[in-house]
Amino acid sequence: MAYEVYLDDMLLPIPPQKIPIKYPGQNKTANLISGEEINMLRPTGLAEISLDIVFPQMDYPAAVWDGSVDDAEDFLDHLQELKESKVPFEFIVIRDGPGRLHSFDTNLDVTLEDYKVSDDVKEGFDLAVSISLKEYRNYGTKIMNFTLIEDQSVPTASESEPERKGQPDEVGAYTVENGDNLCKIAKKLLGDSNRWQELYDLNRDKISNPNLIRPGQILTIPT
Repeated sequence: MAYEVYLDDMLLPIPPQKIPIKYPGQNKTANLISGEEINMLRPTGLAEISLDIVFPQMDYPAAVWDGSVDDAEDFLDHLQELKESKVPFEFIVIRDGPGRLHSFDTNLDVTLEDYKVSDDVKEGFDLAVSISLKEYRNYGTKIMNFTLIEDQSVPTASESEPERKGQPDEVGAYTVENGDNLCKIAKKLLGDSNRWQELYDLNRDKISNPNLIRPGQILTIPT
């Protein structure tokens, strides 16, 4: 079977002899009170890929050069860029069987975890590079938009609530009762009689004299 192996946009001139891809399990076992052991099934972990690459520094007949990488130095520079960029890239394996019968392909988004460069006497002038890749799965915080639909129904006269004197008619509003003054209202609604000045400042369009308020007046209450 013939292979074409791509790291990002680089075609490896000589594909590795083996392409092990490990899909680690994340299942957990637990012991019940009865002593029985159970297996808690979990999703498969991120795929792990280990490659031993021989990068040629001579023009071998079996080597395939498509212009994506020029030489060993260019290859190492590209590896370093992939490591430092902190950006996932594609790992692609194209498989062709006997008679160019197309088999299945592998296409994973991966990150470069580690790589090691060795001068191996057995490889002569060629460069030996060991690479560890890990599958990358996109993730992120999901943003959900909600639209608040206000109740547009209007209560009929029979449904309307009776007037409640001495209580806020609506949020931020108060109907003055007999015997009320700004200090008393501030104490009752704001918890501090000294806040009468806030009431007065907020209602200057209704109150000309802070010492004179009349029953039935509707005052705006600070929130």
